[in-house]
Parts: sequence; structure tokens; C-alpha cells
Amino acid sequence: MTLETFFSEHRKVALGFSGGVDSSYLLWAALNSGAEIKAYYVSTAFQPAFEREDALRLAGALGVEPAVLELDILACSEVSENPPDRCYYCKKQIFGAVCRKARGDGFDVLLDGTNASDDAGDRPGMRALEELSVLSPLRICGLTKEEIRRRSREAGLFTWDKPAYACLATRTPAGERITARLLRRTEEAETALAALGFRDFRVRHRGDEAFVEITKEQRALLRENWDRMEAVLKEKGYRKVFLDMASR
Repeated sequence: MTLETFFSEHRKVALGFSGGVDSSYLLWAALNSGAEIKAYYVSTAFQPAFEREDALRLAGALGVEPAVLELDILACSEVSENPPDRCYYCKKQIFGAVCRKARGDGFDVLLDGTNASDDAGDRPGMRALEELSVLSPLRICGLTKEEIRRRSREAGLFTWDKPAYACLATRTPAGERITARLLRRTEEAETALAALGFRDFRVRHRGDEAFVEITKEQRALLRENWDRMEAVLKEKGYRKVFLDMASR
């Protein structure tokens, strides 16, 4: 099946929209196919400010005004207690909120941006999508991340080369309770590293120790900025800073 065929069969759809590579391309493809689509962005403490800004900017460039839903994700104890299957409970909360709002707005078909490169066996969140009857057109149509980036570039979407981004909750080890303070510290730390020129990275923690993951291509930048980076992260409350040698 092609996306054109999918949208010829589903003419009125709602989209759980993050502003990342996949959901951005899916939004463009739906509009380009003439489908009626409503985008819903769920704002939680797990998304840094730049993710919301990117989502709103991309939607605006396409002439779409997404509905922004505010969700207190930490109020769900199954999420904040951070069990190994936290993503299942988180996805259920997020898409449950989208589903309720979309149905109230008259949309019965709900989509997400899961693609054919995503490993269902390693993603507990996919179980939640199945339970909520969320369709994943990119996956259904066999579109991989590489192909979606290529098509996004041809479509002129600024998201085409946006690095993959996992939510802030993933920086906290499973089993450690996720708090607003930890999320703020992580966001501030990663914002500071972005200001130093890093682009695709993570700042994970174990207690008050920071473990920085970067791509191999940025090792030279790391060597040039190690002292500054270490100082910045210590200002954010980390006692020690390490390079994770299993970096990206």
C-alpha cells in the first residue's frame, strides 16, 4: 500500500503530532493527499521547549494550527515510578488524551508516526497503540526512517535531518522515580550542550553523575569543549561528568 492509497481510504483523520521527522512527514503527506487531518500535540514535562517550538513551527509552515493538549504525565504513578514498561503507560496516557479530544472533535481514525524501521519487539509503547486502535500509516506502507528523511527533504520540510529524539524520561534509569526536578536538570543540561555546538547527544544520569552520549562525528568537538562542558554540567548539579564510551 502507498500513502496515497491509505489516505484515499481514510479521508478524515486525527494525528498524534510530535513535530519529529516521522509525524511531520505524515502531516505533509496527508495534506498533500487532500485528506482532512487534525494534528494534536500533547505537551508534557517529558518534552523540552524546543520540541514544542519545532512542532508549532512545522505545522505553521504547512498552514496547520495544531491543538495543544496539556497533560500532567507525572500524575500517573505507573509513569512517574519509572518501571521497565514505562513507555506503555506513557503512550497510553498521551494517546488516550488525543483519542478523547479527537473523538469529541468528530475524528474517529487516529494516526501516529511509527515507521517501518521501528522495532515493535523493543517498543512497549506499540502495545498501547494497538489497544487504542491507533493506525501507523508509515509502518503500514513500509516506509523506513531513511526513506522518510529523503522524502521530507524533497518536500522541503526542515525536519528532514532532525536528529532522532527520545523524551527526557529516558535519561533516568528504570526503577528510579522521575521527578520534575530531574527533568528540569536534564533539559537545562542538554540545552547548555546544544549551546556549545553539540547536535545529536544525550545527558543521562545515575544519581548526581552525568554520562554524556554523543555521536562519533562529534568527538573532536568534545575534546575541544570538554572543560567547558564539564563546568557547565557541574553548574547544573552534577557532581561528576563522564563520557559514555558506548556513545551513539
